[in-house]
Parts: sequence; C-alpha cells; structure tokens
Amino acid sequence: MWAELLPVGRSASSGGYRRFAWNSADAECRAWFEQQARDRGLGYELDRNGNQWAWLGDPAAGDAVVTGSHLDSVPDGGAFDGPLGVVSSFAALDELRARGAAPARPLAVVNFGDEEGARFGVACIGSRLTAGVLDRESAHALRDADGVRLPDAMERAGQDPAAIGADHERLARIGAFVELHVEQGRHLTEDRPVGVASAIWPHGRWRFDFHGEANHAGTTRIEDRRDPMLTYATTVLAARKKAKLAGALATFGKVAVEPNGTNAIASLVRGWLDSRAADEATLAALVEEIGRAADERGTRDGVRVELTRESYTPVVDFDGPLRDRLAARLGGVPVLPTGAGHDAGILASAVPTAMLFVRNPSGVSHSPAEHAETADCLAGVAALADVLEDLACQ
Repeated sequence: MWAELLPVGRSASSGGYRRFAWNSADAECRAWFEQQARDRGLGYELDRNGNQWAWLGDPAAGDAVVTGSHLDSVPDGGAFDGPLGVVSSFAALDELRARGAAPARPLAVVNFGDEEGARFGVACIGSRLTAGVLDRESAHALRDADGVRLPDAMERAGQDPAAIGADHERLARIGAFVELHVEQGRHLTEDRPVGVASAIWPHGRWRFDFHGEANHAGTTRIEDRRDPMLTYATTVLAARKKAKLAGALATFGKVAVEPNGTNAIASLVRGWLDSRAADEATLAALVEEIGRAADERGTRDGVRVELTRESYTPVVDFDGPLRDRLAARLGGVPVLPTGAGHDAGILASAVPTAMLFVRNPSGVSHSPAEHAETADCLAGVAALADVLEDLACQ
C-alpha cells in the first residue's frame, strides 16, 4: 500500500507532495482508497462532504469504531502526515482478520477530505463540515489562490457542493474514533515507538493585510515611502519574539505581495499567521500583542493594517476514559499533548475520540524530510490493531 501511494502527487523538483483538495493528485488518492476498500470486500461510501468511508459491518447498526486520517498534504509536505494513518488503518483491519478476531461492533476506515487546508485556507474542511463547525455558506465562500471557489472545485471533481453540511446522523453512529498519526515533534524515546495523545493545543490562522502605496523603487525617496513590506517584516520579527516570551508558537508561513514587482514598492502585503499555545488565554493575548505591534509599526510607516481571523480551534482534551483505556491496553505508553491540529480534534466535541502517535526520529514534519522507520510504523499498526480489537471485538 505504501509503495502504491508514494509517487502520487510528488514533486520531482522538491521531493515533497502537492496533494491539494480536489486536484488530480487528490483524485488519485481517492481512487486508491476506494480500491483498498473494494479489495477487502468492505462497504464503500462517499459522504455528502467528500469524506470516504470503508465499512466492515453494517453502518446503520451504530456504536461503530472508526479509524483513519487524511491523504491530502501541505505544499511540498512529507509522505507520512495523513497517509500513515490511512494505510495503518487498512493494515490493522488486515491484522485483525489474520488474528481471527470477530468484531461485535461495526468497524470503519475514513479518509477525511481537505484536512490540511492547503488550497482553500481552512484546515479540516471535511470534518468541520461533518461536525457542523463550518457551515455551508462559509464553505461556499472559500476561494483558492487562483480565485477558484470551493463549490466549483468540488463540482468539477464530481462532488455535489449543494449537499455539503452538518452530518449529525452519521456522527451519531460512531461510538469511538481513533486516529493514528506520525508524531510531529520528537518526544517519543528510543524504546517508545508509540504514544497516546492527551490534548491538542488551541490554534488558529489569522490574515494580516498591510495596505501601503505602490511607487517606483528607483525614484521614490525613502522618507516619501509608505512601504507595507517594512511593516510586514517588523511584524514577523515581533511575532517570533512575543511567542518566545509567552512559551507559545507564531509562524508567518505564507505571504502574497501586490503588485509583486522587483522595481516597485508594494501596495499590499498579505501575510498569514499560524499561532498556537498551551491554553486559549495565552493564545488570545499573543495574537492581540502581535496585532498591536503591527498597528504601531504601521502608524510609523504610513501603512494601514487589517487583521482577520480565518479559522480557530479551541483546546481539545481527548476523551479521558478512552485515552486511559488505550494507554492501559498498550502497556502504559507515553501520553503526550500536541500542538498540531487533526480531524480527531474536530470530532472530539461530538464523539469519544483518541489518537495514537508513531515515533518521528527527526521531529520534522510538513516537509519532504518527514520520516518514520518501518519498524516503528509496523509497531503502530500492531498497536492500532490491539486497540481496535479491544474496542470492537469484546
């Protein structure tokens, strides 16, 4: 399975992946998922929000145990973030069958669509729509960098955009959701290839619009300039400093410039901030401080600053009894928090949810250098199979 997925959407120049929502690479990944389901005799289903489901047992029976993750990527992302969870889920079902385990509850593998938000700017769109966290009107208003509307992209890919929205009936069928994911950090030790998640830090995305004045780079005096690039650059530095002081995280990882000419002073710089903290109060205070720093510098530069929150996920504490049950079943593995968002975090408000992490020796993620050793991946499959057997086959 891993070898089949490896070349899909991979850039020959960077070695990273460009599997964005509703593009051709995404379609290949979806076709792969459907084939895996059919090869195993599982019931295949595509829901109203573009999420894929592979069922062992009757979905309508309820109290299902669901596992899975996502197959899309960030720009030039790594091979493991998302796909490891989906591949491991199918492999864990194979392991259960090899053990002769007889599920007493329905089991399912899911591929949630557009988890990374790389194309339309909002993370976890598939699970957010399903949980009702993102409404249809807001989703229909989303556009990618080329101005393509989300509903148009979905329609071109054969999905009905008019049908998207909260799917409470589906969520009511789920008794537990367990997502396996490569660790995005380096906290698991050499003798601990698998861990259990305790919580997800609150996090969000904010857009800063720095409005200046376009002018000639070669004829405009320094004192006559209203250069938004200066305000943006100072804000980036301020974000780093304030995040470090707060024990939090702040990253400007995406920027757009108009008119984007080498010999022109920019009229607009648009920067996207990703910020995360251990608690919501710290995060709110940090973003407010960064915004204040941008305003203060903008006043000096003659630049107007607009700040817009594009997405936000509050702190997620995973279901305590389920978390403890997983940790006990796996022999007291480490229980650790994460700063990364996941579909499991979105679903946690609606169904009992837990996560397993597989060791990442470098700690690098969202990069072609992302890696997990084969032995650790297989340990993750065995752990997931143990968990599914404990939850569904008793």
